[in-house]
Amino acid sequence: MRQLFPVTDQTPDAEGTEPGASAQWSLDELAEAYAYPRTDGPWLRANMVSSLDGAGQHEGRSHPLSSDTDMRIFGTLRALADVVVVGAETVRLEGYRPAKARAEFAERRKAAGQGPAPAIAVVTASLDLDFSLPLFTSPLVPTVLLTGAAADPDRIREAERAGAEVVVAGDGPGVEPRRAVRALADRGHLRLLTEGGPRLLGQFVAAGVLDELCLTVSPTLTAGDAQRIAGGPAVQVPQRFAPTSVLEDAGFLYTRYRRI
Repeated sequence: MRQLFPVTDQTPDAEGTEPGASAQWSLDELAEAYAYPRTDGPWLRANMVSSLDGAGQHEGRSHPLSSDTDMRIFGTLRALADVVVVGAETVRLEGYRPAKARAEFAERRKAAGQGPAPAIAVVTASLDLDFSLPLFTSPLVPTVLLTGAAADPDRIREAERAGAEVVVAGDGPGVEPRRAVRALADRGHLRLLTEGGPRLLGQFVAAGVLDELCLTVSPTLTAGDAQRIAGGPAVQVPQRFAPTSVLEDAGFLYTRYRRI
């Protein structure tokens, strides 16, 4: 792993490695590199992966585009977050499980006033989820379901019987992104991380509530008609983000962009 941006006076090779070789960063180094900024309110960060030709997934899943280092960063970003926000379709496709407590981050989370693991918040209008999954039966902290006021009362009761916390964040059938962010912040979740899918990320982008994008650029080509990392209606004026860091490992680029 090496840092390409911001550029420093020198980027020395790790001690004991061949010139041009990359040493693996420790989890502490990754945590420092991806630390949340200090803000007065919530900070919504997205973590996504894309192929060189713009595919956000391959055969419906993001894992084929990933790498071992990408998964270490994925785990680090989760370990820094108060809550992980994800769309219901991604829960169904990716087989989401509750976040785990990781000993490597225990002291860091304690110092930040966080619990042992982030909550998972699922954005769902229909509440059409399998409540027998571990995401609902064995989380360290209750899974949150963000839904609209028009959600089926029977499904709400079923979700609550399964141990989920149902939060209304929209006046109609769906969730309003700004209200979702505010509702999570009201529950003390200020460090927000969304892992998609593309439709949910597109909604956050369109609502203008995304503060930061962590994008892994995978050195792969997929062709086909896979979704991009963000879908849905286009915004009227493209939103500008500025790069804050670029890391490289084995041809993968790990980039961070913040909203200007």
